[in-house]
Amino acid sequence: MAYFPQNKTIAVGDTVIDYAVFGHGKKNLVLLPGLSIRSVKGTALMLAAMYRVFSKDYTVYVFDKKRVVLDGYNIWDIADDTATAMQKLGINSASIMGVSQGGMVAQALAIRYPDFVEKLVLCVTACEPNPTMEDVVGTWIDLAQKDDWKTFNCLTFEKMYSKAYLKRYGAMIPIVAGLSKCSDVPRFVTLAKACLAFDGSAELSKISCPTFVIGAKNDLVLTGEASEKIAQILSCELYLYEDYSHGVYDEAGDFNQRVLAFLKK
Repeated sequence: MAYFPQNKTIAVGDTVIDYAVFGHGKKNLVLLPGLSIRSVKGTALMLAAMYRVFSKDYTVYVFDKKRVVLDGYNIWDIADDTATAMQKLGINSASIMGVSQGGMVAQALAIRYPDFVEKLVLCVTACEPNPTMEDVVGTWIDLAQKDDWKTFNCLTFEKMYSKAYLKRYGAMIPIVAGLSKCSDVPRFVTLAKACLAFDGSAELSKISCPTFVIGAKNDLVLTGEASEKIAQILSCELYLYEDYSHGVYDEAGDFNQRVLAFLKK
C-alpha cells in the first residue's frame, strides 16, 4: 500500500510510463488523465491533494502515456500500454476513472481487457470524433506546431472553464497563459491526433461492467452530447452538470464525491 504520494516510472517497451501512486485503501483505483502539455512526472503530491477523497478506500494509481511515442500512436495503443503497466504492478483488477482523453483510453481498456475493470467512470469524454472536438483539438495542434503557447493557453482557459470562473480570474489568465509551454511538441501533437482518430462507438456495447458517465452540458471541447451518447449506448448512469464546461472536474466541488458515491455502491 502507498500511504504517501510517490512519483514512479515503469518500463513499457523501449521507454517508460510515469505514474503517481497514493492512498492506503485495499482496493485499486486507476486514474487516466486527459490530453495535456504537462506530464504526470513529479506531480504525485498535487494529484494526491486533488483526489484525496479516494485515498481512504483506494490505493490510487495515475498513469501518464509513454514518454516516447511514435507517429500513429493511438488510443488503443495507450490502453495496451496501460494494461501492461497494470500487469507489471500486479494490478489484476481495478476501478478505472478516465478524464477526457483518459476516458477514451478507459473505454478501450474496458473493451479489450474486461477482466481488469471492476467499475468504469467516464468523465467529460467521447466515444467518437465530432465537429466541436475536431475544431478545438485541431486548433490546439496548429498552435502547438506554431509554438504560440500564449494563444494556446488562452484558448484552453476559454474552452475549459465556466463564464463565472473566467470572470473571476480573467485578469490573471493572460499572465498565466504566458508562462506555460510544452517541452515535447511532437509528443503532444501525436497524442492530440490520437483523440481525433479514436472511434470506439461500434465496440462500446461490449462493455459490461457497471459504468458511470459524468460530464458537462456546456462542454465546449467535446460537447455534452458526447457524454449522452456513451450513456445511451451503455444504458448506464449519467450525470451532466448544467453550468460548467470541459474543466468541470476542476470546478465542481462535488465532482469527486459523486464519483466516489458511484464506486461505493
